[in-house]
Amino acid sequence: MRVTMVNKYYPPHLGGIEFHMRDLAMGLTARGVDVRAIVANEATEALTETVDGVKVTRLARSFHYASTPVAPGMSRAIRAESRGADAPDLFHLHFPYPWGEVAWLRAKVTQPTVLAYHSDIVRQKALLSAYAPILKRVLDRADIVLASSPNMVEYSPFLSRIADKCRVIPYGVHVERYADTPELLARAAELRAPHGRPIVLFVGRLVYYKGPEVLMRAMAEVDADAVVIGRGPLKPELERIAEEAGITDRVTFLDPVDDAELAAWYHAADVFCLPSVARSEAYGLVQLEAHASGTPTISTTLTTSVPFVNEHGLTGLTVPPGDVAALTEALRTLVADESLRVRLGAQARERAFADFSVERMVDQTLAVYAELGVSG
Repeated sequence: MRVTMVNKYYPPHLGGIEFHMRDLAMGLTARGVDVRAIVANEATEALTETVDGVKVTRLARSFHYASTPVAPGMSRAIRAESRGADAPDLFHLHFPYPWGEVAWLRAKVTQPTVLAYHSDIVRQKALLSAYAPILKRVLDRADIVLASSPNMVEYSPFLSRIADKCRVIPYGVHVERYADTPELLARAAELRAPHGRPIVLFVGRLVYYKGPEVLMRAMAEVDADAVVIGRGPLKPELERIAEEAGITDRVTFLDPVDDAELAAWYHAADVFCLPSVARSEAYGLVQLEAHASGTPTISTTLTTSVPFVNEHGLTGLTVPPGDVAALTEALRTLVADESLRVRLGAQARERAFADFSVERMVDQTLAVYAELGVSG
């Protein structure tokens, strides 16, 4: 079986969709699928390379507009790919990437096409207004549309009208990376040692839709230490809020860390918090990383996959987006109740390993391909 994926970028470019695409591509490759990817390059020249068994064609990028890399050769590359001697059996698009989707339409491929709908276009309202008619054409042309949760199908204005062709495949993470090992537990103990209070952990970019300022304001009334791992434009504002609230001695800001150190932080933390405030937060993979580590999570009731991943009362607690008082109360509840933390954390780990592994995601994706008559 040959599958060609289309997206903005491919790792090492940092991004949740890029990491999901890499994990899926590598998982499919391990099952004997010939996976290729057509993406934009972050540089102005084209490059083709093999990355962990995946042939990645990085097309020259002319410029970047509204989070969209413009690679003029993409339509031509997709057309050539679809008509070559070793043409793919199926195309797998990753939305949102307007340039790539238009290129796919123009290429007029004849192979079945699966479109993974990762997120609505939320902030770029002018782009969405212009692109909406084209997006509807793309969704109508795609054979099957993948969504990460039932919430996405129900609440997305674009998916709800084509619910019959949507299939739900939750994203998976490498849950085995967060399993207890003597080395991991020892490092977690080292990280905990300087903290005399419970640890509330945040991991992610310090940007508006993640809501880190909501967490910072809530921490003023919670007897715990906050550890914030990430970079972004909101960092000076977060430092200002912490100073005004008199909690600078209880807040630690860290730049992103490697996977092993991050796993240790998940284990060191008593509570993980993802206080996102906008639908740009479509899933929140970091929640699954915390769950696989046995750490209960507090997140928000966005109309995306976020509360599907973190089920209220089972794997953690959920609160209304942007509600400082509600977040404060939820943090206080978990910080004060160790037995509740242990129960939620154990349930979170069990659910992560059962329902959100990369292996399960690959199984479900192969089942969708088979539904379109592509297997082997």
